[in-house]
Amino acid sequence: MIGKWIAATLSGLAFLASASGALAASAPVKDKEYTLVDPAQPPVEATDGKKVEVLEFFYYGCPHCYSLQPALKSWLKNAPKDVEFRRMPTVFRESWVPLTRTYYALEAIGVIDKFHDEVFSAVHRQSVNLGDRRVLLEWAGRRGIDVKKLGEAYDSFAVQTKTQRSLQLTRAYGITGTPSMVVGGRYLTGPSMTLNADNSINYQRFTQVLNELVAMARSAPPVKK
Repeated sequence: MIGKWIAATLSGLAFLASASGALAASAPVKDKEYTLVDPAQPPVEATDGKKVEVLEFFYYGCPHCYSLQPALKSWLKNAPKDVEFRRMPTVFRESWVPLTRTYYALEAIGVIDKFHDEVFSAVHRQSVNLGDRRVLLEWAGRRGIDVKKLGEAYDSFAVQTKTQRSLQLTRAYGITGTPSMVVGGRYLTGPSMTLNADNSINYQRFTQVLNELVAMARSAPPVKK
């Protein structure tokens, strides 16, 4: 009898685990966990047609964007192999321009990957105004970054052009809040769309939604310019 009870209990637990896993991996709910980008947009940068572009629309001054970073980095380590991930600084208003230029200036001199997390930390943990050119250069100098090159990049036409493009893409993709993720130019989601019952963010579900949207984009026809 005990053996049968144990077997039945294990079988029941297995069923519950299976049901729980199926629920967790359920298809994302349209207009709740994601919305459609209308019209769908072509890739920001040309791909070989076999990649699924995933854009992170973020702003260095956004606390929710800062909170997302650990979960996002964890997802990227195990993301589908055909994902082409790109960061996209977001510009809603003129006051967001300086930190967007900060991102593109660091990118222009090839140090953005090394210092991206440090910028977030400086802004949110130390309250450093890295949108102020002078403060940015002082901060960069203390970290061994070439201040002359960074200053030239910050003032460059190329960085101004990319900043303007960020404004245009923010509008084209219909971004209304940060952080937002756009998958394949078609699907828009964000952590605020995957909430627990207590309104806290369910990051596990968020990354599941991302994976499901990547699969959906993979099977959709490419968006052409």
